Amino acid sequence: MPRDPHIPDEFDVYTVVVLRRPADAPEMSDEELDELQARHLAYRAKLAERGVLVANGPFGEQSDPAYRGMSIFACDPAEAARFSDGDPSVVAGRLAYDVMEWWVRAGSLAFPLTGRPVGDRRSMPDD
Repeated sequence: MPRDPHIPDEFDVYTVVVLRRPADAPEMSDEELDELQARHLAYRAKLAERGVLVANGPFGEQSDPAYRGMSIFACDPAEAARFSDGDPSVVAGRLAYDVMEWWVRAGSLAFPLTGRPVGDRRSMPDD
């Protein structure tokens, strides 16, 4: 049977981490939150400098305010989880995360600041 023309032959697969505020996040003073946010941003900047984190940023308007931001990593999901475990905001319990693979039509996204390809090119398995 011919393949559905609406389904691409190839996909680029990226590792995505979605940060969210857990329901049991500890209360902190404004000063503590500012200091923690500075450490969180510095940690993320170091990951970007190393080329591990290729896109990163907070969410604005969304249907669930628990979602805080999203990152695209240039590594597999297990390694992205390991890096996320080291985030000071995750360590402090102010953020939690979900890791997933995101399949998009091959060639539909570019990351020009990385200077190299990001993600893995894959074909959809035949059923």
